[in-house]
Amino acid sequence: MLEFPTWKKIWLWGLTLVACLAALPSIFSAANVAWPTSLPDPEVNLGLDLAGGSHILLEADPEQVASQRLENMEESVRTLMRQAEPAIRIGDVSTNNGRLAFLLDNPADLDRAREILLPIVNGTGLTREWDLSITDGQRMILAPTQTGLSNAVTQAMDSATEVVRKRIDALGTREPTIIRQGDTRIVVQVPGLQDPDQLKDLLGQTAKLEFKLVDQSALPTDVAEGIAPPGSEIFPYAAGTPFEGTSLAVRRLGGIRGDNLTNAQQGVNPQTNEAVVNITFDQQGGAKFAKLTTENVNKPFAIILDGEILSAPNINEPILGGSAQISGSFTVESANQLAIALRSGALPVDLKVIEERTVGPDLGADSIRKGLLAMMIGSVAVIVLMIVSYGRFGIYATIALGFNVLMILGIMAGLNTTLTLPGLAGFVLTIGAAVDANVLVNERIREERKRGRRVVAAVETGYKEASRAIYDANITNFIAGVLLFLFGSGPVRGFAVVLVIGLFTSVFTAVVLTRMWVAGWLRRARPSDLSL
Repeated sequence: MLEFPTWKKIWLWGLTLVACLAALPSIFSAANVAWPTSLPDPEVNLGLDLAGGSHILLEADPEQVASQRLENMEESVRTLMRQAEPAIRIGDVSTNNGRLAFLLDNPADLDRAREILLPIVNGTGLTREWDLSITDGQRMILAPTQTGLSNAVTQAMDSATEVVRKRIDALGTREPTIIRQGDTRIVVQVPGLQDPDQLKDLLGQTAKLEFKLVDQSALPTDVAEGIAPPGSEIFPYAAGTPFEGTSLAVRRLGGIRGDNLTNAQQGVNPQTNEAVVNITFDQQGGAKFAKLTTENVNKPFAIILDGEILSAPNINEPILGGSAQISGSFTVESANQLAIALRSGALPVDLKVIEERTVGPDLGADSIRKGLLAMMIGSVAVIVLMIVSYGRFGIYATIALGFNVLMILGIMAGLNTTLTLPGLAGFVLTIGAAVDANVLVNERIREERKRGRRVVAAVETGYKEASRAIYDANITNFIAGVLLFLFGSGPVRGFAVVLVIGLFTSVFTAVVLTRMWVAGWLRRARPSDLSL
């Protein structure tokens, strides 16, 4: 175990130095010293409790999920009945009281209609999502089950959480904390962001993009009074548009949603020099858009974003390229934010900010100072104890401890992880745990010498026997750290990250590096005794 060929020494030293060098940008940043821009700059991110930042609590309305689900079911029912051979005619469609009811024109179609609806009523899971009932011999009623609605809310919140994460990542912020809280809430924490307005604007935007045909049969006087023809609905023009303050009636069904977007980029209209958003559909969305524009040439269609009309251009010719341009009195910044929101996907449900908190950097700086002070005091106490107790072997343990701290920082920087206040506590804990392996090794060497073994044999046996206990203990701690990371959140995960990384570096520095140094010293000095 004390044989270290040249290639192995080079490998161990190289691995150690690379990890330590990766820690330098973080050390320079903590000391407020500029790091050369020409060099790589991996840096440890500071969490909300250390760097300050923004904390926002978002809440969704489950009633909106139920309403959207009902609308989707109505459109599915109309499509299925229209595609049946022969087609099944329905009428008197109602969505009152959270249920979808419709009347079959021909009672003889009842069995066929029930057979067609059974797959979507049962859903794809193990539980029924809709209850189907029949009254008066030809009226069919679809009512959502509580289980189906609960599953829909859960799916919507999971999707919303993922959309929020994508939008925040697009802002360029590092290591946000985004977690579900309860059934309808999402907690968002973004370290280093002192002005939460941009974050609120981005997260508060649903980015629900729709293209719907304008109902030209609607009378302007009725639209002004909020009265829409059957099968249509009224949307207002967005603020800042030329027709702000007015509204339009659009067809409720048959439009296209922005779910099929593959890209959205902020651009500039070369003719008007205005900021616009260029969007691109996927193959399915492009085909739908081409069909819509081909079948409705010389008719206006409305571009609707989050329930407000941006514009209602006329379809002069079919648009077959699978791309379009959205204009609406945007600034460059607002167009870029809309592009980010559209690329991230529309929120399946509106999110309302119900709690907002900004954490200043002063509290974090004070925590860092106290944490560093605790780490320094602990380090000095451990160093003194090790050198007094084990002499040369204590010096090796002290040097290994320094490398251990640098390697933890370097690995965290390389993995782009976040250091939180509990993580800082984990650092202090790691200092004590790191020398624990050296204590086990040194005490075992001391015991072997008392048994009469020669110096080299005592050292070799001491490292060999102590390593078993060291590996067993660290495997146990590793399992605990992984479980904390998997099932914990926020600060708990920050502690787990430092703990797990510290376990690997501690074993590497305390067992592998010190053994290499001791082996080299024994080969050079060939001592006849050890001062332990």
